[in-house]
Amino acid sequence: MSTTMMDRRAFLAASSAGAIAVAVGGNLVIGGNGAWAMSTKALTGDEAAMLVRMARATYPHAMLDDAIYGKVVYSLDEKAAADPALLRSLQEGAATLKSKKFDTLDEAGQEAVLKQIETSAPFQAVRGECVTGIYNNPDVWKVLGYEGPSAELGGYINRGFSDIDWLQDA
Repeated sequence: MSTTMMDRRAFLAASSAGAIAVAVGGNLVIGGNGAWAMSTKALTGDEAAMLVRMARATYPHAMLDDAIYGKVVYSLDEKAAADPALLRSLQEGAATLKSKKFDTLDEAGQEAVLKQIETSAPFQAVRGECVTGIYNNPDVWKVLGYEGPSAELGGYINRGFSDIDWLQDA
């Protein structure tokens, strides 16, 4: 019989997440590493988790934590809480992904499923939210090496215009 030990931090994270899930009625998504969680207003936890996987597969960045993709789905959930048509669309999209066992597929399999649904309304909603939710996020900028907008600092002419230290690595 194998026993898995849980350290204090993991225990506290899991038990806190469980308490939050009870408090919010169970619409909770917990990141695979237990380092983040979000509650949803409109989507179920399973639907939101599936859409997080979809967002990651649509804009894959190995160096980004799932929490970034979770923020994208959180934003969609906020909008869906006020828009029944969007909610239905996202629920249908999550159901389609579940029926195709999206969460068990490898990268190539997920890409094939996304190609099949790329013209659908749920895919377009998630894709559109990813563009702004990921690439307008200052936390992502740090990871990707973008220093942020510089217009308010006088532009890039005197602030790194010629900094191409990455070129020698290319």
